[in-house]
Amino acid sequence: MRIGWRGGGGGAGAAVAAWAAAAGREGDREREGEGGRESGRRRKMAAAAAAALRAWFWNERFWLPHNVTWADLAGEPGPPGSGLQYPRAGHVLSAFPLALGIFAVRLLFERFIAKPCAISLGIQDSGPHRAQPNAVLEKVFTAITKSPDGRRLEGLSKQLDWDMRKIQRWFRHRRNQDKPSTLRKFCESMWRFTFYFSIFFYGIRFLWTAPWFWDTRQCWYNYPFQPLTSRLYYYYILELAFYWSLMFSQFTDIKRKDFLIMFVHHLATIGLITFSYMNNMVRVGTLVLCLHDASDFLLEAAKLANYAKYQRLCDAFFMLFGVVFIVTRLGIYPFWILNTTLFESWELIGPYPSWWLFNGLLVTLQVLHIIWSYLIVRTAYKALVRGKVSKDDRSDVESSSEEEDVTCSSTKAALSASSNGSNRINGHVAAAQWTEEQ
Repeated sequence: MRIGWRGGGGGAGAAVAAWAAAAGREGDREREGEGGRESGRRRKMAAAAAAALRAWFWNERFWLPHNVTWADLAGEPGPPGSGLQYPRAGHVLSAFPLALGIFAVRLLFERFIAKPCAISLGIQDSGPHRAQPNAVLEKVFTAITKSPDGRRLEGLSKQLDWDMRKIQRWFRHRRNQDKPSTLRKFCESMWRFTFYFSIFFYGIRFLWTAPWFWDTRQCWYNYPFQPLTSRLYYYYILELAFYWSLMFSQFTDIKRKDFLIMFVHHLATIGLITFSYMNNMVRVGTLVLCLHDASDFLLEAAKLANYAKYQRLCDAFFMLFGVVFIVTRLGIYPFWILNTTLFESWELIGPYPSWWLFNGLLVTLQVLHIIWSYLIVRTAYKALVRGKVSKDDRSDVESSSEEEDVTCSSTKAALSASSNGSNRINGHVAAAQWTEEQ
């Protein structure tokens, strides 16, 4: 009886346990069902929010002229199988792998082409004069200050029994020894010269046969139903990819105090190129790109001559750069580019929201052109008349002795621009670049 009772009790306990397990599983299924429904609701809400954001961002009444929709631009402008299409937002994504490719090509170019060229010109892989090893001064430099004031200099002078000017010279050399060598600056400039030169003449060759190069009203005939040819696509995406590559290389290039400003500049440039591509203003966009590329390779050529110490060649390139810069930015740009974007487009297609934004950016660019041209002329004038120029805070090498005046020829003073070459919106050089890089 006792054994039977135990067996019966065990059976009842098993039944209760089975029932509890079944109830638990049912509860789990209910909770899972509730969790799944909750998760589904969240996904639907997220999808609805994303759809609302897309609808807001891609508002046709902002991007496109009246009575034009994105669906109108989704088809093929040519006969079936022609391969022609209109610009699409997804095209700009191809700039990312291309930018990485450009960055990789740059590294190989600087290593196997630019560096041997620099060495053949006598440019050595050596930086500024290194400071004499001194544990006390090194500790002050790394832990306290890189530019000691008069009181600290006096204390160090007594501690080390050194002349104060000798200590000042040590700190100057110590600051300079971490600065980039002329060889590295030459390699960076040679890469930029090669790219700017190549992309400018590619653009000229392409635009020479384009009807809108000779008649800017062609930029707006039948807009926005203008087919995207393969050559136009490659030119635009290559320019966009290059600016993305500048974003990548900014973290490995010679560091400047205006790093953050340059980062924002690159973003603005990329935004302007992307914006003009997505609403199919690529015809006038190619004119803007080519015009801004016209002077950049001349500046880089002058810097290369400066690093190689060919001063007359440096002067000649810089004078040519100044003339081309002013002619293109103060002459051709307002009377050719702005004339068509402001007046011819108003006449042919009329204004709409993105039209106002696009022209606002281009007019702002013209204001910057005027400021930069003034600063270029002023700096060149000071160099010609006075034979010297004040140091700029962005200079990456300080003068070797405190009593030295920074003397230079007419070009050398105004020329030595920032080696990162990135103060650009579609290729122009910012005024902050005009520094002395001795």
